[in-house]
Formats: sequence, C-alpha cells, structure tokens
Amino acid sequence: MTTLIEPVTVIGGVDTHKHTHYAATIDDHGRLLGHQEFPATGPGYTALHAWMRGYGDLKSIGVESTGSFGAALARELAQHGERVVEVNRPNRLARRMDGKSDRLDAEQIARAVLGETSTAIPKSKSGIVEVIRTLRVTRASAVKARTQAFNTLFGVMIGAPSRLRDELVDLTKRTLVNRCLRLRPETDDLLSLTATPERMHLTATKLALRDLARRWKALDDEVKQLSTQIAALVNDAAPDLVALHGVGTEIAGQFLVTVGDNPDRIRSEAAFAKLCGVAPQPASSGRTTGRHRLSRSGDRAANSALYIITIVRMRRHEPTRAYVERRTAEGLSKREIIRCLKRFIAREIYANLPQSRT
Repeated sequence: MTTLIEPVTVIGGVDTHKHTHYAATIDDHGRLLGHQEFPATGPGYTALHAWMRGYGDLKSIGVESTGSFGAALARELAQHGERVVEVNRPNRLARRMDGKSDRLDAEQIARAVLGETSTAIPKSKSGIVEVIRTLRVTRASAVKARTQAFNTLFGVMIGAPSRLRDELVDLTKRTLVNRCLRLRPETDDLLSLTATPERMHLTATKLALRDLARRWKALDDEVKQLSTQIAALVNDAAPDLVALHGVGTEIAGQFLVTVGDNPDRIRSEAAFAKLCGVAPQPASSGRTTGRHRLSRSGDRAANSALYIITIVRMRRHEPTRAYVERRTAEGLSKREIIRCLKRFIAREIYANLPQSRT
C-alpha cells in the first residue's frame, strides 16, 4: 500500500527588533514546528524566508511592527509573493500565563494569524506615497524646530537690554527675524577684560539673536522647499483628491499616507471610515439596543483632516451650508452635524483615492 503524506500548511510569526528578528512556525493545527533567530539584514531576510519555506506550504506570515523594525522584512516578503499580516497587539493573557521571550512572542504572533485575530494587511511602503510620507515627516520636524527657534529668539529678545529690546519688541515675526539677521555684535567685547558687564550682555544678546535668526531662516527655507516637493508629488499621485472642495495638497497628502501605496487593502468605504475614526461604534447591551457611540480609534491625523474639510465646507460650500440649516431645523446640535458631515466626506474621499475600489 502507498502511504499518502499530506503537505504541511505553515504559518509564520516574526518578533522584530533593531538588529535581529526571531521567527517561529506553526502548522494549521497550532503545533509548533520550529523557531530560530535571524539578523535584521537583507541576507537575513532571505535566510528567514527560505527557513520558513523549508517546513512546507507557507500560507501567511505575521510580522510585528511593520511600520518600524519590521518594515523592511514585510516589504521583502511581499515582493516574494507572500501574504504578510500586521500583528501589533500581543496576546496579553498568554503573556501573563507563559511569560515573555522572543520565541514566545514570535509563536503568539503566528497564532494570532492562525486564529484570525489579526487580519490587517500592512502598507507596502514601496511607492510614491512612501516618498510623500518621508518628506512630510521631514517637513514636520523642520516646522517644529522652526517654531522652537523663534520661541527661543523671542524669549531672548524679551530679556534683552532695554535699548535693544525697545527696537525689536513691536516688530512682527518675519520683520523681527530680518532685523535680527542684520545685527552686528562686537564679538571682541566678550573677550575683553575691560568691557563693562552691560556691554558684554548687549553683545552676547545680539550674537544670540543673530544666530537664532539664521537658524530660523535656514529652517524656513527648508520648509518651503519641502512643501514645494510634496505639493508636486501629491498633485501627481492624486489629482482628483486635490480637486475636491476644501482638500488641498496638505490634507490630500495626509489621506494618501493614511491609506498607503496599496489602497486595495482597504476593502470598502466603511473600512476607510473606521480607519479615520468616523464610523459610529455599537454600544448596545441587554435591553438597550440600537445605541452607538463616537469612535475614538483610527488615524487621528486623518480624523483631524476630515474635521478641517468639514469646517471649511460649513463656511464656504453652499450645499454643505444648506445641509447644516436643514439638520439644525430637525433639532441636531452642531457637534452631531459635524459628525454626520465627517462620515459623508470620508465616503467622498474614499471614492476619489487613486486606484480605490468601487
């Protein structure tokens, strides 16, 4: 008699770290097949993939932190045609019962995929949207540093000697910066033993104001350059989205980053609304039925972008203004109307995303 050996269906799990990734494999019955550590490098990713393939038919792989330490691994596996699942929330009950280690974490990640408690498809991070995201992160850092530079400049100016402070205190932001750029401190006074403390204080203040103004100007030029580059990329990637009322390149860029380079991972406009935190959540129990509450989950930056669009349309979009008047006459509060509008706008945004599903 011939014995038939059924092929083994394998599910992988990877606990990711900065320098190493720990992988585990289980079969479709939850039995542990193996576990091993690999370096977090290109050759290490190749070895990890081949090692998992060696146990049988690889069905799917759960990867932790696909937005940070696991991003490169997830991209590498997806390029080889593997089904990658994002797993970010550990099984807390299992952690309390069994403890924590890299092996246990990798095994629990694989079990989360097997039990379908984790089903999210990670962003591919391999197209124009990833370029936009990188530039937006860089610009956000520059904007923050620019604000800090000006706040420091303003604080130094307020505490400056009176004759210098009186010249600067009433100037607007940009005029103040330009005026500080033209300051010419006598730097020799800082090293002179004969200079008075007042003169040394004045010289040091001028020097600090000029250096802070140069820093602010450099950061301002960087922000302008990055904004121009981002606007060109967003207009090229999503012209239909930018053309919507109240949606500019900044807000359109946020929605592109929220969705990622593979928008097909969001299967419906309801899923997109949930991702943006504008899908009402059921809150019924026992005899209380039909009750819903406001969602506090999802991408809060995308939720903020929807709010900005809503406020702009409530002020300058005639169809929206008519809707507000009608719903107000029905007894709805302004907050409730804004929630309804955000849900409607999310539907419109989804329909105009590049390559979105209908």
